[in-house]
Amino acid sequence: MVFARGTRILSAAFAISGTVHLVRPRTFEPLMPSWVPAHREVILASGVAELVCAAGLNTRRTRRVAGLVSALLLVAVFPGNLKMAADAARTDNTPLKAAALGRLPLQLPLIRAALGAARG
Repeated sequence: MVFARGTRILSAAFAISGTVHLVRPRTFEPLMPSWVPAHREVILASGVAELVCAAGLNTRRTRRVAGLVSALLLVAVFPGNLKMAADAARTDNTPLKAAALGRLPLQLPLIRAALGAARG
């Protein structure tokens, strides 16, 4: 199974994040924008989606679709990342600020890796 390093990184990130979404959903509740309904259910569904994407990225037959779905998923969760950064900016917690702001520019290479996987 030979595929791009970015795809491997994205798959691993989704596998880890998806697992955390399912095992510790409370971790993600503060990230949820108020306009999103059914916070816990959305968190659990996004965890399942991340695990499905991770698996799909690792199989040649499903990589194209998984790449497209992965890119869409990353775009869909971006409002939560923005909320986390805005909330962190209002605290005195420097490590939280750094983590929250640092993950925003990481979305672009992850989306690029997902689209790269979709192109094959």
